[in-house]
Amino acid sequence: MIRILTQQEFKELFDANFAQVRNYLLFRSGNTELATDLAQETFLKIWEKQADIKIPQVKGLLYKIANDLFISNYRKEQRSFNFFNSYQVNGKTLSPEEELMFEQLKQKYSKVLEAMPEKQRTVFLMSRVDNLKYNEIAEISGISVKAVEKRMNKALEFLKLNLKVNE
Repeated sequence: MIRILTQQEFKELFDANFAQVRNYLLFRSGNTELATDLAQETFLKIWEKQADIKIPQVKGLLYKIANDLFISNYRKEQRSFNFFNSYQVNGKTLSPEEELMFEQLKQKYSKVLEAMPEKQRTVFLMSRVDNLKYNEIAEISGISVKAVEKRMNKALEFLKLNLKVNE
């Protein structure tokens, strides 16, 4: 039976299933903040598409949406981590010493990017990998442009501080 949920029914659905969906995502990701964000986004999608849901199958739909969101997020992060794997400096071949230094820089960049706070990393990757403008990032993330600017500045400071080359 397809019907639109009332706010009370949606609240009951949320209260009854949020913890389970979040725990599922936490198990998949190992990241509490990411699991919470994706679980909230899962319920947002249910609310947005509620005319298309069938009440008896809603629990399965929740897990399907949560899984799809997790996979989408994982793919976005993988693109950024794999960026350096295909990068060549001006099409020139590097000396063995330069290749070693570049490989070390790639590894350090990946570790620093993983250590960066989630909100900063998300804004940084959306800007640098997906080539989105600040206003687009703000719209997608549901935050102000000023908040995007602040997170980007903090992300760049984090990179600058943690990628310093030992002299």
